Amino acid sequence: MSLSIGIVGLPNVGKSTLFNALTKKQVEASNYPFCTIDPNVGAVKVPDDRLDKLAAMSKPKKIVPAFIEFVDIAGLVKGASTGEGLGNQFLSHIRECDAICEVVREFKDENVIHVNGKIDPDGDKETINLELILADLTTVTKRLEKVGREAKSGDKGAVALKKLLEKLEVQLSAGRAARELELTDDEKKEVKNLGLITVKPIIYVLNVKEETPLIPPLQGGQEVIYINAKLEAEIASLPDEEQAEYIKALGLDQSGLDKLIKAAYDILGLVTFLTTGPDETRAWTIKRGAKAPLAAGVIHTDFVKGFVRAEVINWEKLIQAGSEAKARELGWIRTEGKEYIVQDGDVCNFLINK
Repeated sequence: MSLSIGIVGLPNVGKSTLFNALTKKQVEASNYPFCTIDPNVGAVKVPDDRLDKLAAMSKPKKIVPAFIEFVDIAGLVKGASTGEGLGNQFLSHIRECDAICEVVREFKDENVIHVNGKIDPDGDKETINLELILADLTTVTKRLEKVGREAKSGDKGAVALKKLLEKLEVQLSAGRAARELELTDDEKKEVKNLGLITVKPIIYVLNVKEETPLIPPLQGGQEVIYINAKLEAEIASLPDEEQAEYIKALGLDQSGLDKLIKAAYDILGLVTFLTTGPDETRAWTIKRGAKAPLAAGVIHTDFVKGFVRAEVINWEKLIQAGSEAKARELGWIRTEGKEYIVQDGDVCNFLINK
């Protein structure tokens, strides 16, 4: 499952520094032959210490982590919604992403000019979000003109879509993102076809200086991840074994990048199930709530149709047992059918009818 996070923000806020730090955690492209990595796209490992613990038990030939793609998108400027700067390119790239990572600058540096001439995190956030809202408003207005004509014929589908578009138009005209609008399940499905930007889930990253004291969060109530992108780039450049020592010396339990990657994984509604054996220990990405046949289909599409049952055990119980054979002896491995919803941390073995 390939899902992408678009890194957006005004020029000179640290987007590329953050992206470069992230891509130093990039997975080996050879593990993902289906994934083309362009210069501005990086497939980044999702930190997961469960893999190492399972591998210590199974002693596999290789360990394969889950990953998320991060995309470094051109800097946005005021007026991007009408094509200013690289506005059109910016908007087309972000529409292709599944979620948004919005970088806002707090750090002060006389050598790095702010596009607006002053450091104003909330002002930057407002500028970016307004441009995205205006771009969506243009999309909705154009679509509404066409659907409005179709609805006059009495077509039920067109009438329902017109009602939804009018609801979206009111929301966007008020300067509010589409994601904040309460929608029915049917409306949510329809919105996906509109290609709106502000319906995508969003993470805010406040780019700070190392010596910055405790900073109040951005206005709006959203969760904000505080990252010193320059420091994170330095940490990411170290060998893996030295990174943990450096992070601990800074008084942190994990790097800011790891927090961001995990947050990105979470806002996309993803969970991980695991497989382990002598060949490989691997993390597989699925949508939260996925049933066993769909999870099996992530391994191979033919497994969906051929699914018979799944053998499942929580990863901690498997570690506690010490081996799959011992877990079977203890009766800890369960047999689950087609309706089973795979849980985060499940170690699965799928039985398939070939």
